[in-house]
Amino acid sequence: MEKRKLKDNAKTSLVAGLKPKKEKEMPKPEGNNHFYLATIALVVAVCVVPLTAEMSQTDSPHHKHWALKMDEALLTVNNELDTEVLVSWRSERCYQCLYQQLGVVPLRPSPGQPGSVNFPVNTQHEITLQLNSTFFMLELCKVQFHFGEHGNYSLWVKNLNEPSVVNCSVVTDAEPVNSYIPILVAFFIFVGVALVFAIGRRILRLDVVRGLVLRIGGSMETERLINSELGSPRIEVPVTDNILPPPPRPSKRLRSLDTFRGISLVVMVFVNYGGGRYWFFKHESWNGLTVADLVFPWFVFIMGTSIALSINSLLRAGLSRCSLLRKVVWRSMQLFVIGVVIINPNYCQGALSWDTLRIPGVLQRLAWSYLVVASLDLLVARGHLDVLTTDVWWSSGLDILLYWPAWLCVLLLEITWLCLTFLLPVPGCPTGYLGPGGIGDMGLYANCTGGAAGLIDRWLLGENHIYQNPSSRVIYATHIPYDPEGVLGSINSVLMAFLGLQAGKIILHYRDLPTSIMSRFLIWGLFLGIISAVLTKCSTDQGFIPVNKNLWSLSYVTTLACFAFVLLVLVYYAVDVKKWWSGAPFYYPGMNSILVYVGHEVFEDYFPFRWRMANSQSHTDHLMQNLVATSCWVFISYILYRKRIFWKI
Repeated sequence: MEKRKLKDNAKTSLVAGLKPKKEKEMPKPEGNNHFYLATIALVVAVCVVPLTAEMSQTDSPHHKHWALKMDEALLTVNNELDTEVLVSWRSERCYQCLYQQLGVVPLRPSPGQPGSVNFPVNTQHEITLQLNSTFFMLELCKVQFHFGEHGNYSLWVKNLNEPSVVNCSVVTDAEPVNSYIPILVAFFIFVGVALVFAIGRRILRLDVVRGLVLRIGGSMETERLINSELGSPRIEVPVTDNILPPPPRPSKRLRSLDTFRGISLVVMVFVNYGGGRYWFFKHESWNGLTVADLVFPWFVFIMGTSIALSINSLLRAGLSRCSLLRKVVWRSMQLFVIGVVIINPNYCQGALSWDTLRIPGVLQRLAWSYLVVASLDLLVARGHLDVLTTDVWWSSGLDILLYWPAWLCVLLLEITWLCLTFLLPVPGCPTGYLGPGGIGDMGLYANCTGGAAGLIDRWLLGENHIYQNPSSRVIYATHIPYDPEGVLGSINSVLMAFLGLQAGKIILHYRDLPTSIMSRFLIWGLFLGIISAVLTKCSTDQGFIPVNKNLWSLSYVTTLACFAFVLLVLVYYAVDVKKWWSGAPFYYPGMNSILVYVGHEVFEDYFPFRWRMANSQSHTDHLMQNLVATSCWVFISYILYRKRIFWKI
């Protein structure tokens, strides 16, 4: 038979998908002695639960009875050709990926009656469907489409007037649900609560209201309530920082730093609990950024800022550098051990399994970054900045030039990262490979996930002691272990903490000049943003060094540090300069960050942080559960703050 030239008249659209992970069954509710937390859960439930109605489409006349999961739609492929059709798909978020088979649609059994097969397709991103003839293995057509959650669609494959022309078109049989409505409703609920507190604070400040309240209740108790954290913040004696102890004499503490830390921590807790199972609250599969990729580097950044302020205070208080170095080493060891324990949760069933013990982790990377940056600062920090002259030509660069040995060490570390990343030979892989492996790069480097970074981790730590389920498995279908908190990326986490240290130096050198502090923050943000633009060529995948959280690439650090400087300017201006905002509620978890982080990991599977959901395939139910769990930790941190309970190491 002669080969026919086939023409593609496929419709196109936008944004792609992949098969979602199977949901973990939630434990049954435990405990009933959580009055305040239960109240929060009840309020959110009353406001949000009705949105589950959006997930139901059983009343639609076009609804096909198919058990669709979260982020899935039903696609019916109707084949009117005289040949079987092989349907394959590829996510548009998957860079240079192979197509993956979806299934085979039989040829039409008789004229006017198409062959039909139902397929569940993912709705998170746009996908490209490729249809090939199984007889000739020729491409018939391609269709790009962004399917909507729980929608029903039909893909018709037919000949037009000419036998050689194949037409592929998608028809919507039942409209999808809007899975983003729960986020919008939750946003308005929290904004409403914030407005109520803000208005209440204003009302309580009125002299008439204060007098009335004082007459109704006891004057002492009422005054305490009015001046509580519901109102404007008081100047408190500084509480111990999460890393270093406080200076022996009281000094003014910048609330903006704890607020910034709290923002990072609260978002981190929310995304760790699931983020409502929305794709943008999960880590990016490889190159690029989502909300979940922002918070950990910000936490590292503000830790560096705190190191600068703490060490300066302790040196001014008369402590020796050797004693401080011993404390730094001891606290780093504590952080590392705690991190190893909480990421290997089988300790609840008995002794840790040394054969599969994961060594890298979030707290372990914090420990390493803290150890290196704090040690560097102890070597070069000045205890008395007020004696430094400001009339020399280089006075505008005091916050950098005075600490040039530390900068030199960090630059040498960064050169080491660049050399190892781009020059270290990796067996079976291109030198300098930064890709995900798997089905990426047309499947040519399936076992090269992470390039040099993956090789170093497997060589130093062993495959059984690193993360077994990296985010690259979601889209790129990788099958070898890879740890996003691995050894090579820890070099760049030091750079991130050191940039935070630089923010602390700016605060110290210009502590009485808020305008100078903010202008220098913005200059640093612009400078780092330009570096990121050059490294990435302003693209996701085609730059010299793409933004990549799994690799903790150089461009990832410069991009997130740019964001951190800009965000710190906004928070500093609103909280410490203009005092428009007290920093609540983020200020409270920011003051107890280690406790909140460890607590949310250890008690993740216990009520009220998790319970058995009525519908585990509902974004609404997941979002409500994750918001309640995160709100509980904010509330707990507030109670601990009022009781003056702080966990320091």
